[in-house]
Amino acid sequence: MKRGPIVLAGGVVFLVLIGATWALRARRGTTGVAVTHALDATVHAPAGVRVRVQVINTTRTRGLARRATRVLRDQGFDVVEMSTGSPLRDTTLVLDRSGHPAWAANVAKLLGPAARSETRPDSSHYLDITVLLGSTWRAPAEPLDP
Repeated sequence: MKRGPIVLAGGVVFLVLIGATWALRARRGTTGVAVTHALDATVHAPAGVRVRVQVINTTRTRGLARRATRVLRDQGFDVVEMSTGSPLRDTTLVLDRSGHPAWAANVAKLLGPAARSETRPDSSHYLDITVLLGSTWRAPAEPLDP
């Protein structure tokens, strides 16, 4: 009996399994570098102040702005707008629009260690903070909605 066809068939099966594993991981969005973190429950919006936030998904991952909106609203921030924008970003950037860098720093801390904050005043929008979500941001696990 020749071993050549058996070895070849085994190699093909192995390659198919590797390809299927890669395809499943890519579909779930777990390929590449991902930053995962636990939600910092100590970070909240300032008491008695309405902090207006805009969330922009700058990735190819659908629904990321919605998930970030839930995280921010759960901590008391008022997300007034969410959208998708470009250019594509790897890291999350939190922009202080109203001259309150501590608010932006708190949002960046809430969104994880890879998020950074900058001050870029913009009085043309009625916003305090703009969040540009990057592809390395991963939302915490959320319960199923009934």
